[in-house]
Amino acid sequence: MLTDRDSLLGQLHELRSEHRDLDTVISRMASEASFMDQLYLQRLKKRKLLLKDRITKLESMLIPDNIA
Repeated sequence: MLTDRDSLLGQLHELRSEHRDLDTVISRMASEASFMDQLYLQRLKKRKLLLKDRITKLESMLIPDNIA
């Protein structure tokens, strides 16, 4: 049976994977002088930032608050 934590970890894994894939695509597009679709590149970068925000939110949900 999956727990909430397992579900969050699964989501986190998927988001990190997509983030890495986007990073690779963005790097390749940026380095290819023949392909200059700036609008598409901007959309990919925006999607990557959105994923990073979601990753950060999930990570904060998974890390318990420690009261010092």
